[in-house]
Amino acid sequence: MKLGQQALEALQAEITGKIYPGDDLVVAGETGISGTLELVCREWDKLRTYFSESFLRMGVETLKNCMISEEDVFWKEAGFSALYFTENGGILSGLWKMAEASGVGMDVDLRRIPIRQETIEVCERLDVDPYKLEAKGSVLIGTAQGDALVRELEAHGIHAAVIGYADSGNDRLLHSGEITRYLERPRLHLTEIIPGKDRKDGKA
Repeated sequence: MKLGQQALEALQAEITGKIYPGDDLVVAGETGISGTLELVCREWDKLRTYFSESFLRMGVETLKNCMISEEDVFWKEAGFSALYFTENGGILSGLWKMAEASGVGMDVDLRRIPIRQETIEVCERLDVDPYKLEAKGSVLIGTAQGDALVRELEAHGIHAAVIGYADSGNDRLLHSGEITRYLERPRLHLTEIIPGKDRKDGKA
């Protein structure tokens, strides 16, 4: 179901610029950092049954140091078609928002999305999808020169990767090895996907 005009305009206001068919999709920074930090905080006792306290504390500090600042002058100088700081919702939510706001299709390889091992391990123990975690600290970018932008980001000490591309079709595809599925409209917030916690209605 398509968004109404008012909802679409509100969504477009969240995105800086617009992506175009043929643009590369780049993720700068590690996805799911803020969500991982929240999970560790909320589920500390449960995680302590799997990991040592020193591992968890070091993981928290490492993740904090990986977070990208929106205030960095780089974002004002970099060349891109579209920019979205993935604070509200996870990386999948950000991809859907950017595609919907620009009216394009997408083809994305989930295995290319930068993600810390700490996030993977925490999510595995708590049975949480890391790509739906709150993702403050990373940036989703649409650009005609993905590889060049990645090199520039890496030169600034920011881990980045081209994860796919936009096209003129209607399909928004997610690949993970031999498995392909459609990108769905986001519905879940972090508080809804932490097992055993109070749930709140709402959409990303």
